[in-house]
Amino acid sequence: MKLKTRLMWSAVIMILAPLALTCASFVALSLYRFRHLYGETQLKPNMTYEFSAGTLQVFFMQLLFAVTIILVITSLVITSQNYKQVAKPVWKLNEAMRQIAKGNLDYSIATEGKDELSELCNNFDVMRRAVKETMESKVKYDQDSRELVSNISHDLKTPITSIKGYCEGIMDGVADTPEKMDRYIKTIYNKAIEMDRLINELTLYSQIDTNRIPYNFHRIDVNDFFNDCVEEIGLDLESKNIKLTYSNYVESGTRIIADPEQLRRVINNIIGNSVKYMDKEEGAIDICIIDNNDSIQVEIEDNGKGIAAKDLPNIFDRFFRTDASRNSAQGGSGIGLSIVKKIIEDHGGYIWATGKEHVGTTIHFVLRKYVEANDEQNTDY
Repeated sequence: MKLKTRLMWSAVIMILAPLALTCASFVALSLYRFRHLYGETQLKPNMTYEFSAGTLQVFFMQLLFAVTIILVITSLVITSQNYKQVAKPVWKLNEAMRQIAKGNLDYSIATEGKDELSELCNNFDVMRRAVKETMESKVKYDQDSRELVSNISHDLKTPITSIKGYCEGIMDGVADTPEKMDRYIKTIYNKAIEMDRLINELTLYSQIDTNRIPYNFHRIDVNDFFNDCVEEIGLDLESKNIKLTYSNYVESGTRIIADPEQLRRVINNIIGNSVKYMDKEEGAIDICIIDNNDSIQVEIEDNGKGIAAKDLPNIFDRFFRTDASRNSAQGGSGIGLSIVKKIIEDHGGYIWATGKEHVGTTIHFVLRKYVEANDEQNTDY
């Protein structure tokens, strides 16, 4: 019952209840006084009954006493009910505010009532849960940010140290032949590229948090795009003694709507992750493109360390690290696969992983094909 309705009924009861009980008391006292004075004498129409002044005074004193008792009892009952229905929720709300001020965000005051005060308590409890979730998210975000800064700071030290060392070698004349000078300069260049990649990951991380990843979608040919990617990746893997196998079962002319730069980032991050945790002397990576009617499925398989079954559902979570990667000295920002998932989902696709520990891992992702709208589809009915 709404608070306004309850208060209106309370006012009505405060008036009607004493009035009804007073009338009942008046009748009861009248009958009592009549029988007290005249005993069991039956009322006769033509008889005259007289009451003395003292009798009337006593009668009205008794009636006044009865009315007073009725008013007191009615007031106490209604006040008690109003306190229970109004003051108690207010007290609970006040106590909840004190608990939250102390930092206790688990103090719940949810109620099952349907009046305004119950609704206020429930809304306050919704606010409490929202504040709790926000605080937990902030704590997690701060922790992740510190871990990211720590990871990237650690990873930047290695290339910076190398660049300083090779620059000092050039300045001290250690690179005294054209071959040495060329090798030193190439090493410095490669380390600078590595630093640039880490800084780009940090920039992209901030863009992910604000949903501001810059996309430039185009209709791209699947075969042309992946042929170029494989050609570029193959040269890098060949220098690392990793064999690359490529299979494409998609029909010629198949297209998708995608951002080529961001999709290339997806491929590079997955391949880079495979290379980072490759523990075989003869590494192998297999890229397979499958035609699934209205979509294409990309599978990138490696023969690296693999991932435990319990960790597979979590590898796309930000900063998640498996036991193997925690014990690895490879470093890394810890956001590579979370970036991959974000980009694939923003393209309307989905991604998952399969594999077996000490055998290898396969990353699968699916993207919908682009289909030209024909005249029939554009016809208005």
